[in-house]
Amino acid sequence: MKLILIGPPGAGKGTQAERLIQALGIPQLSTGDMLRAAVTAGTPVGKAADAVMKAGKLVSDDIVNAVVDERLAAPDCAKGFILDGYPRTLVQADALKAAMAARGESLDLVIEITVDDAVLVDRVSGRYSCGSCGAVYHDTTHRPKVDGTCDRCGSSTFKRRADDNAETMRSRLMTYYRETSPLIGYYHALGLLRRVDGMGTMDEVSAAISKALGR
Repeated sequence: MKLILIGPPGAGKGTQAERLIQALGIPQLSTGDMLRAAVTAGTPVGKAADAVMKAGKLVSDDIVNAVVDERLAAPDCAKGFILDGYPRTLVQADALKAAMAARGESLDLVIEITVDDAVLVDRVSGRYSCGSCGAVYHDTTHRPKVDGTCDRCGSSTFKRRADDNAETMRSRLMTYYRETSPLIGYYHALGLLRRVDGMGTMDEVSAAISKALGR
């Protein structure tokens, strides 16, 4: 199953991707992770990306596309993958389509998780995580069972991201809609887009995604 997850920050893509990994046995791929892995591996495209990043410049679409194509050709992607954060532009979407077609492959579905803006702002501005294991919590909707103690590892150290606040979140949403709107239309036109209501519980959203996948 070759999938793309699309959704604004705070929509629950990470949580749902983890569940899909367990259910489908396929890797989740993020652009940042793929770039770092290519740099560490010292591949030609990784060296090119490393040089650009060390110069303090943005990595070009050409380099990002090459890194993604290289990663999708790896053996663990043979049964499928979940792309998160890529493509971000129509140029990248076209490049992904062409690269997969060259290998005789194609995407199965693009899942868009939709959530009301006001809910997204509340979700992100109230979000914090365990400083030891990374387990995610929320001030009102998902507190630890014992206040001050992580359910997963028992740590008492918690942290918040500096950009997890209402003002920054609204700015991130504007960027998301500006960049992603063309992709929504692109994949809708290809008949690949499935919208899932992300306003329910984690289990309800998972069930809706499973239904969209025909499982």
